[in-house]
Amino acid sequence: MEDSPECRLAEGEGVWIPANPGNHWTVITEPGTVAFPLLTHPSLAAETVSEPRRFVVPHGWQDWLIQHFNLMVTPLTGHGYSQDALVDLLRDSGRRPPPRSEDTRPDAVDPPAMPRAGGARAVADELLRNPALDLTVDEWATRVLSSPRTLLRDFRADTGLTFEQWRLRCRLSAAVEFLAAGFGVDQVAARVGFASRSGFTRAFRQQFGSTPYEFSRTLSAHPAVGDHSRRTAAVRQADDLVTMMRGGRVAPDAPGLLPATRTISHANDSHVLCWAYRGSGYLGVGDRRYEWGRGVATWIPAGVKHVTGVHQDSITLPIGDADAGDLRLIEPLQVQFSPDWDDYLLFCSIIARTPMRPDGYDPNHVLDLFADQVAAQRALSLPMPTDSRARGAAMDYLRRIGTSGGSGHDVPAAIHRTFREQTGMSFSRWCYAARMRIARDMLAGGPGGAKPSAVARRLGYAHLPTFSSAFTRFHGLSPRDYQERETGRP
Repeated sequence: MEDSPECRLAEGEGVWIPANPGNHWTVITEPGTVAFPLLTHPSLAAETVSEPRRFVVPHGWQDWLIQHFNLMVTPLTGHGYSQDALVDLLRDSGRRPPPRSEDTRPDAVDPPAMPRAGGARAVADELLRNPALDLTVDEWATRVLSSPRTLLRDFRADTGLTFEQWRLRCRLSAAVEFLAAGFGVDQVAARVGFASRSGFTRAFRQQFGSTPYEFSRTLSAHPAVGDHSRRTAAVRQADDLVTMMRGGRVAPDAPGLLPATRTISHANDSHVLCWAYRGSGYLGVGDRRYEWGRGVATWIPAGVKHVTGVHQDSITLPIGDADAGDLRLIEPLQVQFSPDWDDYLLFCSIIARTPMRPDGYDPNHVLDLFADQVAAQRALSLPMPTDSRARGAAMDYLRRIGTSGGSGHDVPAAIHRTFREQTGMSFSRWCYAARMRIARDMLAGGPGGAKPSAVARRLGYAHLPTFSSAFTRFHGLSPRDYQERETGRP
């Protein structure tokens, strides 16, 4: 706004800009920043605020605010999702809480950070929901499709704690919540996974400097603490409660679990790319259901009637669109992104649905992003040349299979020679092998695999018999026979 002071925000801060037709504001973000614009609750419109109001985003609110943005820009409907919590946040969190000094905080360390790696994050999410789960590392690894060694390594790499240390911190944080809500010590010990009261008491004293019983007695002298905890809908980490116990200021209650959301049956004017930022969901097209988990991005074809559903405590965000002229797409197409992509894909969602865009923004950038990820995953099942030019030709072909057409065989003779030397196949034969191996994965993947007719279309075959003949020559079985053998589905 002209002649108005700058409002600089640090990480974890927000600003409420009052509605005024005469005011014009410019939002500028620094490189590496992800900032969400949100529409405020209608009940705030009646308040008279002439200047921007800064607020702090408390611990535990980030995903709820991201979901607020999601419901604002998509057809998803969140039954049971209330924006009243946002009103409380904006009204009550005008200033950053004073920093806690060493003489006002307990001897306990802060609640554990969440791991980012997929399997470890899934385990951590389960333990936050139910800290009493007492599975072994081997059992957890089987449950999240990981290996015990990888699971242990990811917990230490992402949180600085061993798995056992992280689980203990999680249980003790939950214990503080239950004690503050008025549960007895024996009840709490059982609820958070301790085999005995004595073991619970010993671990609690080591972390918090007092026994659970002493902690409960302290609460009786601070009624606000107990009242605050009774309003919580789920076990939360203990930092705010302990701050209150020591006389500090606590932010408004964080909302509970995110409700499940879904759309009505509808069709989009353009292809839409949706990405599962958290949890899981599904895409329903006719009688076929495409499941997605954490990190999966799915192209939803234009003009196709579909229903999108997102399970409880999950978030799926749109990260880009494409016109039919830019992307040839008949069936949904999926690819997996690692957690390392989270910040960038959140940024993509913002620039796809709001005026906050970088200079030189290219709306088709998401096509290249998705195609590159598809190519990288497809390359894992193929012998790849090491020569940079030959490898570039291979990746270009893998990017275009089933999306933009083209035979991919029009390359210099030197590339053909390099392919034969480094992979044992000519480039033409390699392209054929690539399509057949991708077909094999599609037929055997997911619940029952994709239909042969859908696989044929996805790989660019105009006719199913042509695809079936090519598949049979390569694998020695027809697509239907191969699928029946691999999935048990007739």
